[in-house]
Amino acid sequence: VQLQASGGGLVQAGGSLRLSCTASGRTFSSFVMGWFRQAPGKEREIVAAINRSGAATRYADSVTGRFTMSRDNVKNTVYLQMNSLKPEDTGVYSCAAVYWYRSSWPRGDEYAYWGQGTQVTVSS
Repeated sequence: VQLQASGGGLVQAGGSLRLSCTASGRTFSSFVMGWFRQAPGKEREIVAAINRSGAATRYADSVTGRFTMSRDNVKNTVYLQMNSLKPEDTGVYSCAAVYWYRSSWPRGDEYAYWGQGTQVTVSS
């Protein structure tokens, strides 16, 4: 599966952005999808994940209540709605997909397919 992310940009603290990630190739609905981010000088971290049907999501503690991940299996697209943005949300955001994983939710290192990142910059 090939992934293409878009929607990043520059926004003031307190603002909102919506990221999109469109997939092509294999059956999109077969994949659990995740959004990751990497801030300058920091390791990549998982921000949100969504199951195959879109009925279940999970979030990093730092974004819970502010970010919402969703998917449209007809459009082969996942979204990350980011509200109440903070300067610490700045980073390169990437979407990723996983088909096989061991436990109830995949670990970050189990994601096998990656899109290119999109830069999100939140100014104070």
